[in-house]
Amino acid sequence: MFDKFEILQLSGDMARHASVRQTLVARNIANANTPGYEPIDIGSFQPQKRRLDFASNLRTTRTGHIGASQTQNFVEQEIKASSAKPNGNAVSLEAEMVKGASIRQDHQMALSVYSKAIEILRLSAGRR
Repeated sequence: MFDKFEILQLSGDMARHASVRQTLVARNIANANTPGYEPIDIGSFQPQKRRLDFASNLRTTRTGHIGASQTQNFVEQEIKASSAKPNGNAVSLEAEMVKGASIRQDHQMALSVYSKAIEILRLSAGRR
C-alpha cells in the first residue's frame, strides 16, 4: 500500500530539475566572455512527462556521469539570443540572473512539497 509515495518522487524530480537547470545557468555565466558561446537551458518542469519508467529510459550522454541510474536525463536545449555580442557570444548576464532567481524559487517549492509530505506522513503515523 505504501511502497510508492508519488508526491515524494515528484518533489525529488522537481529538485533534480532545478539542480540541472542551475548547473546550466552557472555554465552560461562562466562562459559569458567566450567567443561564439551560445547559452544552454532546459525546458520547464513538466510532471506528466517525468512519470516514465526510469529504468528503461535512462541514458548517459557522457562517460563522467555519476549516479545516472538514480537521476533523470534532462534534454539540453540551446537558446538562441537575437542580440549576440560582436564576438558571437549570446549570453545575457541579466537574463541568466533572472533565471537564477526563478530556479531558486523552483527549488524552494520542491523542498516545501517534500517537507509538507513528510510532515503529513508523520502526523498520519501518530508522530510529531
